[in-house]
Parts: sequence; structure tokens; C-alpha cells
Amino acid sequence: MFFELIKKRRSQRRFRPEKIETEKIKSLMEAALRAPSSRGLNPWRFIVIDDPDMPEKLSASKPHGASFLKNAPLGIVVCASEEESDVWVEDTSIASIFIHLAAEALDLGSCWIQIRKRAHNRDMSAETYIRNLLNIPETIKIESIMAIGYPDHVKPPHPKASLQTEKVFFNRFDENSTTTV
Repeated sequence: MFFELIKKRRSQRRFRPEKIETEKIKSLMEAALRAPSSRGLNPWRFIVIDDPDMPEKLSASKPHGASFLKNAPLGIVVCASEEESDVWVEDTSIASIFIHLAAEALDLGSCWIQIRKRAHNRDMSAETYIRNLLNIPETIKIESIMAIGYPDHVKPPHPKASLQTEKVFFNRFDENSTTTV
């Protein structure tokens, strides 16, 4: 079941307008909260965005790679307390991919929108823009936004032949190795 899920998983950027059911939102959040966290610190916070006007505002958080959020019926802002964990980036990244895979399992499409270290414009970071929009305290760092909805089209899986097996090494790093998986 897991391997079929990761084979068909694709980032979706086009969504149908229908609202996501409450039970599916609860399942997505349960998946996020079950993600592994270094030392079990769970520094993350999740802001579920289902207000129909908010995705368009959030889609303006950075000039590239977020515009499709305006058509997503659901967004999840993934953030964490830097004070609670020195590996909050890793913990929120894992939680984000758990949301992404859970969405696929629920027949939803999703796409990760990187926020950390991205600019809104020359004078403001994407993180500051979102922090101001959503009233997020300075102590909470924003990693990503997950855009979620019912896919407007189905993308075919990546073919196995497209996998970069030459980047897998056994026992030591050796770019001249001909071993493949």
C-alpha cells in the first residue's frame, strides 16, 4: 500500500473548487501530528486555512511558486518554535511530507510551498509577510505552506526509468560506481 502511494504521488498545482470535508482535514492533521520529531519535542504548529479569501492572500507571499495556492480550497501553514528545538526545520519538513502523503491517501492533491529563506519582495521575507497576515508571533518560524484540494487533473506517475538510481551508493560514496538499485 505504501509503495503504491509513493509511486502515484505527484505535486498537484491545479485544484477543483470544492471544499475539503472536515473528516479529511482531521485526518490530515492527525497525520501531521503523528510525524516523527527529534527527541519527541514536537515543536511544530499548524495553521489550517479554510477561509475562502485567505489562500489568495497567502499566494502573494512570494513572487514565484505560490500563485497556485489562490485556487486551493485548503492550505496548511507549517511552522515551529525555534526555541523548542534546534532541528525544527527537519521536524517541520517531515510533518509537511506526512501531510503530502496523507493527502494522496485521501484522494486529494497537494503541493509544498517553501517559505523559509524565500523573499516576498526586496524589502520583506515571505515569512514576515505571512507572519503579519496570520498574526504569528516572532518566536514561531514558518517552514512551508501545503496547498491542498481535489486535483483538477491526474498526473501520471513518474516512470521508474526516470529515477536517478546513479545517485545511490553502497558502503561508500563513489560516483564512478556502476551499481544500481
